[in-house]
Amino acid sequence: MEQQDELKAHVMATSEEFRRLAEEHAEFHRQLEALESKSHFTQADEVEEHRLKKQKLRLKDQMNQILARNREQVA
Repeated sequence: MEQQDELKAHVMATSEEFRRLAEEHAEFHRQLEALESKSHFTQADEVEEHRLKKQKLRLKDQMNQILARNREQVA
């Protein structure tokens, strides 16, 4: 796990694309937390929750692809 953290820190420091994706991922996470903290959850909220989760997953997949490319270059 330590190697993964080191790789992630290296890529975060060297890749503008990775930083942008990480920032977007964090923003979607914040939006999801705010949405899920609502006391009344509407149908529109459910649709938005689903959309945000899909966006977060898409971004995480892109980030993992970048990490995999960098892992191959280091190996």
